[in-house]
Amino acid sequence: MSTIALPQWIFVLDTPKNYFHTATIMKNLVTKAPAIVAALFFVASSALAADVDGKWTGTVSTPNGDFPQAFTFKADGATLTGSMTGLDGAEVAIKDGKINGANISFSVSLDFGGMPFMLSYTGVVAPDQIKLTGDAMGMPFELVVKKNK
Repeated sequence: MSTIALPQWIFVLDTPKNYFHTATIMKNLVTKAPAIVAALFFVASSALAADVDGKWTGTVSTPNGDFPQAFTFKADGATLTGSMTGLDGAEVAIKDGKINGANISFSVSLDFGGMPFMLSYTGVVAPDQIKLTGDAMGMPFELVVKKNK
C-alpha cells in the first residue's frame, strides 16, 4: 500500500487558530463593507456631477415676444451659486441653488418697483445645454440655455 504525502501548509490551514482568524477577517469585511460602498458611491457621484460652471444664455418665448436670459453658475459640491442677468442688465444672485447629479434647482428674487417677484427653476444639465423649467407665480415656462464658449 502506498502513502500520499500531503504538503505541510494543508495542516496549517486546518487548525482552529486559523479558522478563527478567517472568521475575524470575514467579520471585519462585512462590518466595513457599507462604509467602503458609501465612499465609492460618493466618489462616483462627484465624478458624474454636471459641469455647470460658466455662463449660459438663451431666450424665453412669451406672447409678448422673446426675452433674453443669461445665467452664470458656479458649482461647489452639491451647492449651486451664481447669478441671472435681469431684464435691466443687472446681475441678480440666485438663491437655494442645489445640484444632484445632472439635475439643478435654484430661485431668483426680482424686484419690480418694490414688488418682489420669485422665479423658481429646475433643470437638467448636458455638456452644451441646460433644459430649464421655470415657474413664475404658478405659470410654468421652459427654455434651453447654451453654454458660452
